[in-house]
Amino acid sequence: MDQRDEVRDFLASRRARLSPADVGLPPGSGRRRVAGLRRDEVAILAGVSSEYYARLERGNLAGVSDSVLDALAGALRLDEAEHLHLRNLAQAANQPARRRRSPARAASVRPSLLRVLDGMSTTPAYVRDTRMDMVASNALARELHAPVFEFARLTGTPPNTARFAFLDPGGRAFYPDWEQVTRDCVAALHAAAGQNPYDKPLVGLIGELSTRSEAFRVLWGTHDVRLHRTGVKRLRHPDVGVLTLDYDVMELTQDPGLVFIAYSAAPATPAADALSLLATLAATRTEALTEPGT
Repeated sequence: MDQRDEVRDFLASRRARLSPADVGLPPGSGRRRVAGLRRDEVAILAGVSSEYYARLERGNLAGVSDSVLDALAGALRLDEAEHLHLRNLAQAANQPARRRRSPARAASVRPSLLRVLDGMSTTPAYVRDTRMDMVASNALARELHAPVFEFARLTGTPPNTARFAFLDPGGRAFYPDWEQVTRDCVAALHAAAGQNPYDKPLVGLIGELSTRSEAFRVLWGTHDVRLHRTGVKRLRHPDVGVLTLDYDVMELTQDPGLVFIAYSAAPATPAADALSLLATLAATRTEALTEPGT
């Protein structure tokens, strides 16, 4: 990924989605030659010169101040995730060359956190890195995401929700809301790439998905980003059918780049009953795997 191209395309895509009416500007006379706002209109809204904004949209964020970034965010009506993405792009543009060449460290999950995961026998939970690899999980999470882990076993890759969703034909069946899930996957990967543009495994995953999935290429071109915090997800398990589950995402402040994700269901709901059944299945299979001779 070229950092300048990413900056250029992100700013241009945010500008293109706005009309003069959206930002309180007069429509002007005559036919507009560009979709959305013109560069000079963004410059006026941000309080910078047209020449300076043109330089920024060409991908040059070197030396840009926080105040200018905030002004741009306001002019382009960026939400929290987009504003953070713009700041991350600027930070990456100003990194010393030595740091850009530094290899990304492999994710390491603390033993204490592994004990917490294993102790949550009735709650599916796992730890995920910025590349969407499930780097640690408890038995119920593995049972709930059985198709993801099976695809990983067959392909010899880490269990990765984005790779599964885009490359396994079973992804559409496992995620009843596949279109929304894949949009969220790409938006999360785009945000991660803005924060860690020189992470070779991340760049490699994005390249793999771009090469092998037309759907991924189309979504990547939208340059959408989002923060993954909480929500509702539907999963179709081969044994218990569709489960509608709440999920909560917690950043691990002591482990940068890792997040803790837990699923739950409201009491006395079909999803809660299905989770109980899966917990029994997970416990049974775990016991079978630990029996002598197996």
